[in-house]
Amino acid sequence: MSLSTEGEFKEDQTLEGGRSTDVQPRSLAVLGIVLGVGLGGFVDGIVLHQLLQWHHMLTSTDTDNIGVRYYPESTVHGLEINTVWDGLFHVFTWVMVLVGLALLYSRVQHSRGRVWTSRALWGWVLVGAGVFNLVEGVVDHHILGIHHVRSGDNQMWWDLGFLALGALLVLVGWLLQRGASYRDPELSAARGRGEQA
Repeated sequence: MSLSTEGEFKEDQTLEGGRSTDVQPRSLAVLGIVLGVGLGGFVDGIVLHQLLQWHHMLTSTDTDNIGVRYYPESTVHGLEINTVWDGLFHVFTWVMVLVGLALLYSRVQHSRGRVWTSRALWGWVLVGAGVFNLVEGVVDHHILGIHHVRSGDNQMWWDLGFLALGALLVLVGWLLQRGASYRDPELSAARGRGEQA
């Protein structure tokens, strides 16, 4: 027997060897958020920087708030500098994905559960992607002003839309993980087979 978070006693659900049949939601939160930050950064970098070419890391430094030298993407030198900064940004997102995957691997190895299909995991990944959008949007677009989602007459609306998307991802991810079942179906089935024997 163990004491639940609500103060009630409940029967432990463990298998031989001490493995639990329950997947703890907090064990997925950090890894999901870290993985989501990395994946959200990749979407931003690949879609907005490379495919649509709407901006690079330093394309708005002529109007930034911190005095960074201006590197216009219309010059070879400016594009080279922006490409280096885009590369450093991708290194950050790559490291976040690797750390998230390492945490996920550790979690899967520990519980031997079906974490990949867990609504909790994918909910936290969406939260992480939304957190990335919110932090990157507030810091880079508004505080530092080093680039905008799409520069021009309507850049404020593009930047606000980016923040709205981030907030929506956080909300949907939070709701998705909140309604998730944290029971590991593989271990629960094994436990059921053990009781029938």
